[in-house]
Amino acid sequence: MTTDQKDASANLEKLNENLARVEELSERLVTALSSKRQVRPSLNGPGQDLYMKTTAAYLNDVMHQPSKIFEQQVAFWGKTVKHFIEAQEALATGKLVPPKDETPKDPRFTSELWQTHPYFNYLKQQYLTTSEAIREAVEELDGLDEKDRRRIRHFTQQVVDLMAPTNFLGTNPEALAKAVETEGESLVLGLENLVRDVEANDGEVLVTLADKNAFKVGENLATTPGKVVFRNRMMELIQYAPATEKVHATPLIIFPPWINKFYIMDLKAKNSLIKWIVDQGFTLFVVSWVNPDKTYADVGMDTYVQEGYLTAIDVAKKITGEKSVNVVGYCIAGTTLSMVLGLLKKRKDRSVKSATFFTTLTDFSDQGEFSPFLDDDFVDGIQQEVEANGILESFYMSRTFSYLRANDLIYRPAIRSYMMGEAPPAFDLLYWNGDGTNLPGRMTVEYLRGLCQGDKLANEGFLLCGETLTLKDVTVPLCAIACETDHIAAWNDSYRGIQKMASKDKTFIMSESGHIAGIINPPSKKKYGHYTNESLDGTAQEWLDSAEFTEGSWWPRWGEWLAGRAGKKVDARVPGSDEFPALEDAPGRNVQRSD
Repeated sequence: MTTDQKDASANLEKLNENLARVEELSERLVTALSSKRQVRPSLNGPGQDLYMKTTAAYLNDVMHQPSKIFEQQVAFWGKTVKHFIEAQEALATGKLVPPKDETPKDPRFTSELWQTHPYFNYLKQQYLTTSEAIREAVEELDGLDEKDRRRIRHFTQQVVDLMAPTNFLGTNPEALAKAVETEGESLVLGLENLVRDVEANDGEVLVTLADKNAFKVGENLATTPGKVVFRNRMMELIQYAPATEKVHATPLIIFPPWINKFYIMDLKAKNSLIKWIVDQGFTLFVVSWVNPDKTYADVGMDTYVQEGYLTAIDVAKKITGEKSVNVVGYCIAGTTLSMVLGLLKKRKDRSVKSATFFTTLTDFSDQGEFSPFLDDDFVDGIQQEVEANGILESFYMSRTFSYLRANDLIYRPAIRSYMMGEAPPAFDLLYWNGDGTNLPGRMTVEYLRGLCQGDKLANEGFLLCGETLTLKDVTVPLCAIACETDHIAAWNDSYRGIQKMASKDKTFIMSESGHIAGIINPPSKKKYGHYTNESLDGTAQEWLDSAEFTEGSWWPRWGEWLAGRAGKKVDARVPGSDEFPALEDAPGRNVQRSD
């Protein structure tokens, strides 16, 4: 047998092996998909009323402004036909080259073949031209209020992103090239990845973002030394071991969001906010919230306040022997912290000396990119879900956050995993991102109805623990950090809420970057800068226009602000006390993954 015959025989054998694997994997995929969870239609898309309003607006334009519709269509046809003719002319030269490409740069089309290959360049240009025409058509529709326009804009963009040629094997040059190079092995590996994800997620196609075997909380994540010094059904309270001989007398408590787990602030030593705070000489406590199950259906905002915030403040005071504490609230925990401050004010309780808010919304008159999910159609569906099951499973929140950044958190990872056959990366941030938590039923409805939809905290008041609370009840010195490109808590919305608080001592800082990177921004990286402006009298834009920009992290500036409100230095404190002995090492039980 010749060498060529041997190679052909080996290739045929490999092909048969791959076909057998594909057959087996396909059977598993069908079985896994058949067990897919039944998701309420109201949680899969907007209600029919939005489609009816949009259709009515379009028909109104057709009837009363036909010239506008015709002009849009002619402009679109003109661009696509012109490109088609240019592509034909380029091929007529006998050279396999595309025509001139003036489409904007797009990170989805980085492969050289999208620029140089006539077929793939044609697909790219036609897709981008069509996408632009669709967006313009939505923007130019008359008869839609801004709220409905924002919603239809969002859901239209979801369709546009889904239909990108990069998302399909037959029109993705990188995936096709790899399939050829690997003799189909990449496609088999991709199918294996797909089957793994579908089987692990009860029939849902949820791409694994990070290698789950690369990290273990408490071993190579969340390793700052500390002890769990208190535990109840809602939380564990962690006190971190001191890193300095002397510490500020007033302890600091961080309340992280219970939508996620706290160790985003302690991923690894070089970017750990928790370690940095301890290194600055502060006695630090961090709340680690429980991941609720169906038995937590009756837990509301008041439960988080009484068994979380107030209990943590009381325990920290008793352990340290101090009469007051400084506090931090991150995201939804900051929203709730503002109400806790108002509640303490009403009760004439001076347990909190100062407060810091990380990416916090308290004025919900505009929820930015979340607006599409806060109309009654979605919220009604969520309420039905939690009434039936007691909790809002992390699946729903994770999916919602992912679709706010679909190209980054859904399509690109899916392409790498399912088309290219690549293993998930060992990326700590994405590992944390995939480690979501459930939300208690009553709390979810109270938050969505009373705060997000009703905007009661910024207006007539939100009823909590027997008191009607407003932003005007917040009077302690405060510092707020918002993030410039935050798509969850827009900085200008955060600014508006801080403006309405009655504190005389206010500091507002805007960090570059987004909801996570803008906060987890250690000085050593020298990456993102920040803006400051002592005057909070004008609008958000006026504040920014006259703000001063500083290179580098906001952490040192905040550290100085906090030190000025943390009292004199005392001997460093060992975690726990006689009344509250250490229960176990940080990071405790609540953050351990169950999958």
